Amino acid sequence: MKELFQHAAVTDGIIVRVAVNFLPEQSRVEAGKWFWVYHIRIENEGPQAVQLVTRHWRITDGRGLVSFVDGEGVVGEQPMLKPGDSHDYVSGCPLATPHGSMEGHYTMRRADGALVEVAIPFFPLAAPATAG
Repeated sequence: MKELFQHAAVTDGIIVRVAVNFLPEQSRVEAGKWFWVYHIRIENEGPQAVQLVTRHWRITDGRGLVSFVDGEGVVGEQPMLKPGDSHDYVSGCPLATPHGSMEGHYTMRRADGALVEVAIPFFPLAAPATAG
């Protein structure tokens, strides 16, 4: 199955693409829990290697409640991307509302030691109307 990346952001030659899908089988609408899965591809089109060091997410639910998630790496990894390399991972996000959004940034370390804040594009989380 070829995934359609609906959202993308470019920072200094590093492209972050996002595909997001609502998962009704993981959601408990009657209990006020909705769940999405997102697939991220990070592509290094820059001239030097970069390593993903940390992540910072801003998650907003349908009531405007904002939560932040900060941590090392992504899904337990701190991938090194040489020029031309890409890294894919999949994660999920539960919300207490049928709509919300996510956005954020990765901190990457270049081969020369410089740190770069790489944008993760804003993307909406929206359950189908029939799901809630």
